Amino acid sequence: MLTRSFVAALALSLATPALAQDEAATAEAETEASEAQTVPDIALGAEDAPLTIIEYASFTCGHCANFHEENWPKLKSEYVDTGKVRFIQRDVYFDAVGLWAGILARCGGDDKYYAVSDMLFDDQEKWLSGGSGDEIASNLRKIGLKAGMSEEQMTACWDDKGTAESLIKTFQDNATADEIEATPTFIIGEEKVMNQPWDDMKKIIDDKLAEAE
Repeated sequence: MLTRSFVAALALSLATPALAQDEAATAEAETEASEAQTVPDIALGAEDAPLTIIEYASFTCGHCANFHEENWPKLKSEYVDTGKVRFIQRDVYFDAVGLWAGILARCGGDDKYYAVSDMLFDDQEKWLSGGSGDEIASNLRKIGLKAGMSEEQMTACWDDKGTAESLIKTFQDNATADEIEATPTFIIGEEKVMNQPWDDMKKIIDDKLAEAE
């Protein structure tokens, strides 16, 4: 589902939005993307937690924003903060704007990733409301400034083509391996679980924790 040409096009749309995507440029981007290094997961929760939950999420996905507003606080307080679950969010990039947001989330370092991620989901409707790429980028900068980043820091992160290629490759490798076709999708233990009401998800989590005992 995640072809190299898709990855190349996404990389080109971020790094050189005004560049005509001719065959030579696409071939070059494909080569660079395939040679990029993957980046490690950023985890929350105890390293020895009996259960790991992975969420595949896109910063431009409305259902993902709803999950983070309604269910993420419950998951975090009941399971992550109590040492029962180790949580990992893996970014999915369906478009260049989502990649811009993903780069911003990592721009402040691993310690700020989840805080910035929360801000992106909380204000998703607002920052996505820009009528052009420049307006959306300006809205994202406001979030970065609120998170303590400088203008220069954000510019350097967005201009770092190597980071963009690494994030795209990481997304491609992980999402292909886990056969991710929609967001949000969860891997609870070894089971792929689609988004669902909290009571249903809580039951799955509790059953997996009981199996782990």
